[in-house]
Amino acid sequence: MTTKYNVMSRFFNFLTSKSILFFFSFALLGFVLWNSYDFSKKFKIDQRSQMEILAKVYDRFGTADLSQDLSLEAKIIESNYNIPMIVTDGKGVVLMKRNLDSIKALDSIYLSDQLLLMKSENEPIVITYLKDKQYIIHYRDSDLLTRLKYYPLALFLMMVLFSGVIFMVFRTSKVAEQNKLWSGMAKETAHQIGTPLSSLMGWVELMKLQNTAMSVVPELEKDIDRLNTITDRFSKIGSTPTLAPLEICAVVQNTVSYFQARSSKSIVFKFEKSIAQVWVQANEQLFGWVLENLIKNAIDAMSGRGTLTLEIFPKESGTVTICISDTGKGIPRKLQKKVFKPGFTTRARGWGLGLSLSKRIVENYHSGKLVVKKSELGKGTTFAVQLKQLPATVPVAD
Repeated sequence: MTTKYNVMSRFFNFLTSKSILFFFSFALLGFVLWNSYDFSKKFKIDQRSQMEILAKVYDRFGTADLSQDLSLEAKIIESNYNIPMIVTDGKGVVLMKRNLDSIKALDSIYLSDQLLLMKSENEPIVITYLKDKQYIIHYRDSDLLTRLKYYPLALFLMMVLFSGVIFMVFRTSKVAEQNKLWSGMAKETAHQIGTPLSSLMGWVELMKLQNTAMSVVPELEKDIDRLNTITDRFSKIGSTPTLAPLEICAVVQNTVSYFQARSSKSIVFKFEKSIAQVWVQANEQLFGWVLENLIKNAIDAMSGRGTLTLEIFPKESGTVTICISDTGKGIPRKLQKKVFKPGFTTRARGWGLGLSLSKRIVENYHSGKLVVKKSELGKGTTFAVQLKQLPATVPVAD
């Protein structure tokens, strides 16, 4: 229990530290976004103030006589070199235009489009002089303000991209840590099993020589062979297994027979297949491990009483599906996607690695699929393993 607690504690510490980093990253980007928005808003207000000053200058021009010195006003008008503007009279006739493309501005259609754009972006400033005469100043946002307006959007897209990269890095780091943990646990388990296994094999040989309890020896040898198999399986975790043509009907039958002899008599085992042989490319040790994990889960779900059914369905598409069904308590719909996650278990003494490891073996090592095909509370659950099927006749290695 101490080892399990330490492993889970490390895992949750990992998640907590990453969550804090995510929070501060988003907080920083949010702060930059808000300040960018606030700055562009203030900049727009400053441009409005600048245009209102220009409006007063034009008003001075409209009401001034020939003797007045308007050099300051002219400098103020000339100082506007970045805000595109068009000045019209009350009838819409263009009187002046500034900071527009000098060639395009010769086209009346271009000017009309610019006027519509200016009206949509900013409220025109109206100057009335000599009672019935008007100047109307239309303007749009400067190129700098336009860039500032789109800067938060660009920053937001960068934030999304940054978040995606960080998520992928954290996910890769998490998977790598899980792989390292699993590999370490598997190799340590194989090492720990090796010592008593060697001792058991020695005792079996001694019992044979002394003709002691000969009826027990065959069953004891079966369990020793099984321990050898388990050790071999764990030693393969973390390395690429060797795949070979495998007739799965025989593997399923052997697995069913092994569990049937060691399970409650209240559990009925059924094995159904439509053809005698089905060949797949697989590693026998690891594929047998998957079957055993699924069968053990089914037995646990039935609490010692029920029917366990194994079915093999070859398909014309070139795949074969192995279904393991029980009549147990079933899995709630909201938990069906979580049962394959490392550490998820509904048992107080479970590690929650069996189904997760089985899914990795099927999908990562055998390019297949392992899914919860269906599950109903109080009626049972069906797991389905799908693999690519080999032709009916395959060469078998000696």
